[in-house]
Amino acid sequence: MRQNWWKILTILLLLYTLTAGLLMDVPRLPILNETIRALYFHVTMWFGMILLLTISVYFSIKYLRSNDLKHDDMAIEFAGAAILYGVLGIVTGMLWAKFTWGDYWSGDPKQNAAAIGILMYFAYLILRNSLTDSQQRARIGAIYNIFAFAAFIPLIFVLPRLTDSLHPGNGGNPGFNAYDLDSKLRMVFYPAIIGWTLLGGWIATVRVRMRRMERTIEDRMINS
Repeated sequence: MRQNWWKILTILLLLYTLTAGLLMDVPRLPILNETIRALYFHVTMWFGMILLLTISVYFSIKYLRSNDLKHDDMAIEFAGAAILYGVLGIVTGMLWAKFTWGDYWSGDPKQNAAAIGILMYFAYLILRNSLTDSQQRARIGAIYNIFAFAAFIPLIFVLPRLTDSLHPGNGGNPGFNAYDLDSKLRMVFYPAIIGWTLLGGWIATVRVRMRRMERTIEDRMINS
């Protein structure tokens, strides 16, 4: 029971996020109005994605230093959970954009950068699946993962700030902190980040156990 405290915390945080995110009063900001509730899902999932990718890169580095496939298992599954969040982030962002900007996809620099970033990680999955040798797959995947992360961060955080963007905090538009004076958003925003990140970690660890079980069964079949 003590080992599962974080899973209980995950459920509680996400229940709070869903309930408070949909029912709690939010600031009545121009254009955004009630659609600002998407902040609790769209933005927080992307924060969770970044944290999960950071963990994935950490284990890729550990694999390159040790050649232990257990570290590669962690790297690929945390990256997989992050990619899932990236796709959900784009979908929720498109829905938000439809009601605030008038179109699902407006060619906003941050939208384009996010799409390019997700495609980079899809290429990571394809590259790994194209290799049959487990050590070669892990080694090449780890190197790709590190360089993809190094390119992804400036792609979605730095480059969009250098041009006009509809996103808050970019292209001269004020960020949420500039006008969210009553802190109502923060009461759900930060717990949501923690909740989504923990859920991603939960998904990744379950997938890691499944991956290791499959490898154990394969090894036994080969040795029998």
